[in-house]
Amino acid sequence: MSKINLSKNFIRGICKSALNEDLYPSGDISSNLLKNNVKKKVKLISNQSGIIGGLEFAKQTFKLIDKKIRINLKKKEGSKIKKGDLIATIEGNIKHILTGERIALNFLSHISGIATTTDRFVKKVGKKSKICCTRKTIPNLRVIQKYAVKLGGGINHRFNLSDEYLIKDNHVASADIKKLIKLAIKKKKGKKITVEIDNLSQLKKVIGLKFDRVLFDNMSPKILRKGVKLSKKFYETEASGGITLKNVKKIASTGVKRISIGSLTHSFNSIDLKLEI
Repeated sequence: MSKINLSKNFIRGICKSALNEDLYPSGDISSNLLKNNVKKKVKLISNQSGIIGGLEFAKQTFKLIDKKIRINLKKKEGSKIKKGDLIATIEGNIKHILTGERIALNFLSHISGIATTTDRFVKKVGKKSKICCTRKTIPNLRVIQKYAVKLGGGINHRFNLSDEYLIKDNHVASADIKKLIKLAIKKKKGKKITVEIDNLSQLKKVIGLKFDRVLFDNMSPKILRKGVKLSKKFYETEASGGITLKNVKKIASTGVKRISIGSLTHSFNSIDLKLEI
């Protein structure tokens, strides 16, 4: 998988782009009503429990606006938080703090929400299966969202279309599945090959071919268990489709090694955080 690089330079670039979006063309006209050089100390507080993430994004947001703003972190990245916890204190020109408030909170709430959702799935399955994300991410935010999944204890699926071969149902509907697999094997050059399987008859047609992973799509636990039993000697196994916190434990009990969940990045709830003066 492509390397996810969250260097300070990368984070600063993302924060700068977010600020440009928020401040164009006339800046923060509301905060500019305040007097200059009024210094305040504000608290970053959690309104609910979860996993905190995105602290460096918040830090860089405020630093881009005003280098004199001081941020004192009270929690570590990826740590557990409870309702009412003090996450950080931010001290400096209140006009500048308020200008960066929403951008900082947006990054924190978004990243923390994905990390928290991932953590809940990971806790449900324990060591039975690995929880992984998909490419169902917001365009241009994939790096950040996949970072958040890892922060919550999950793993990343392929980052983009160049990372791995994933022969899906619509590929199979367009060509012979065996021919596609054989062609991928011929061209693989060290890249993993995953084949999506919709039913056991389809699995039996391709079993024994030298690819890496079987992705069982939208299968009941009963059928999935049979599929895992048939293929586990040959391939790594993965399940996807309709996975929720209510059924993920049952899916994991089938023996499948990986469970991919699109909702980690497209249907999560952001964590509620606030700045309090």
